[in-house]
Amino acid sequence: MTDTGIKILVVDDERYLADLVATALRYEGFEPATAGSCRQALEQAAAMRPDLIVLDVMLPDGSGLDTCRRLREDGCEAPIVFLTARDATEDKIAGLTVGGDDYVTKPFSLEELVARVRAVLRRTRRDTRATRLTVADLEIDEEAYEVRRDGRPIDLTPTEFKLLRYLVANAGRVLTKRQILDHVWEYDFGGNDGVVQTYISYLRRKLDAAGPPLIRTVPRVGYVVRPDTPRG
Repeated sequence: MTDTGIKILVVDDERYLADLVATALRYEGFEPATAGSCRQALEQAAAMRPDLIVLDVMLPDGSGLDTCRRLREDGCEAPIVFLTARDATEDKIAGLTVGGDDYVTKPFSLEELVARVRAVLRRTRRDTRATRLTVADLEIDEEAYEVRRDGRPIDLTPTEFKLLRYLVANAGRVLTKRQILDHVWEYDFGGNDGVVQTYISYLRRKLDAAGPPLIRTVPRVGYVVRPDTPRG
């Protein structure tokens, strides 16, 4: 994957910091733009359709977390890397559960941020070695980056898509919450696996609206994709 042509929106009310991040990203071959508020972030995202958003949690006209929710509600599926001065595990989980994909704590080095951006893009952009996965009436087309159930399209965020792909690729196999965290988020939450439960509930809400439950809970262990079985 080349960085050329990849559009990144940097949202931070500290103008100097936003420009500094944008300059670093431009030097690395990305195409950055900046915004300084929640309103500007929503307007810029709609206009430029970024491939990734770097989003400050504290903005002058609202919360970056609320902005993330609005972006997802508006259909923006670009991965989001949060910037924040907070380092508590609870804050990280809050950012990820509203639709974020990574979390960088201030102060940070530009090298770290660029590395995180590239890592998130690798995780969320489709692989050129595309495959098609199916289980029951569910179909994942990695080439088109589409999910269909009984022929009907299901819109997923990049993280939801990666989670579902991991579950379906291992259909019939029970995956622990730790395995899911390691594969999908590549994070160590110190035993706090609430983000997995939250995203499983997101997937169930979308998938179950189109057919019988597919994701089963295995108590005290994890989850498994198995058609026509109760959730447990």
